[in-house]
Amino acid sequence: MATTASRATVAAPVETVWEALASFADISRWSRTVAQSSLLTVGPPGPGVTRRVQVGRSALRETIDEWEPGVRIGYRIEGLPAVVRSAHNTWQLAAAGEGTDITLTGAIETRGGPVVARLVAGRVGRANEELVADLAAHVTRRPA
Repeated sequence: MATTASRATVAAPVETVWEALASFADISRWSRTVAQSSLLTVGPPGPGVTRRVQVGRSALRETIDEWEPGVRIGYRIEGLPAVVRSAHNTWQLAAAGEGTDITLTGAIETRGGPVVARLVAGRVGRANEELVADLAAHVTRRPA
């Protein structure tokens, strides 16, 4: 399994960053790479909630399996190319003075050897870097 970590510190309180992440269906409002997003399940946000995201020509399903309000949200990602056995993203938030430290960790298990794993992890890492940058830009544009 390969892992990636993307980080940023933003001048926005944890509550503001959490609000953006917890609005699970709304990722297309702040991510440049997600063309559309919507919930596939009903109910309050938390474990078991699934969203559909359109990234390029790929329609992905992301299901929350970790939920600690204001601290952590994690989700399984399905619908990636067949070379990916499993993928998981975890967002972690921590207060940093008046701002927030954001960490997005990706865990990817692939079919094939270590070269394939490195290539896929590199691609996922770049995608997650973009997600973190987009979230940072979104939460610092909004009034607190």
